[in-house]
Amino acid sequence: MDIGHKIKKLRIQNELTLEELASRSELTKGFLSQVERNLTSPSINTLNDILEALGTSLNQFFQEEKDEKSVFSKDDFFVDEREGYTLNWIVPNAQKNEMEPILLELKSQASSMTIDPHDGEEFGYVISGRVVLVDGESETVVKKGETFYIKGQNSHYLRNDAQADAKVLWITTPPLF
Repeated sequence: MDIGHKIKKLRIQNELTLEELASRSELTKGFLSQVERNLTSPSINTLNDILEALGTSLNQFFQEEKDEKSVFSKDDFFVDEREGYTLNWIVPNAQKNEMEPILLELKSQASSMTIDPHDGEEFGYVISGRVVLVDGESETVVKKGETFYIKGQNSHYLRNDAQADAKVLWITTPPLF
C-alpha cells in the first residue's frame, strides 16, 4: 500500500492544503510533505493523528479497496455533444485518476474547447482527418497517424480546417476535461 499517496488523496478529497492539515494534526507542513512523497514514514500514533484530522480512522484507512474496473466498452462512455465537436469520455470518472483520456470528434471548420495554461502535459493521436494544434502563438498541422505532446504552459486548442471531420484521442494529466 502506498501510504503517502493515499494520505495525499484523502487530503485533496477533503479540500485541505498541506498547511491546513499540518495545523489540524499538529504536525509540520514539511513533515507531511515528506510523508505524502514517501520520503519518511509516520509512526502509528502520528498516522492516527493525521487520519483523525482527515476524518477517518486507521481501520478505514487500511481496508482493502474494491478492484476498480479497468476495461470499458462503448456502453460505459459518456458523450457530450457541443457546437462543432463531440467529447467522448472513454474512461468513466477519469477525473479521479492521474490522467484523463477523451475521444474528440471535431467537425469540419470547427474548433475544440480552449484549454487554459496548467502545470500538466497532454498527448494526442489523430485517428482520422487532420487538425491544427494551436499552442499559444504556434500552429502545427497534425495528420492522421501522427501525435502531439505538449506541456500545458500556453492556452491551446485544436482546429479542423479540413473538409472532413477529424477524430483525436486526447489525454491530459492532470485531468482537465
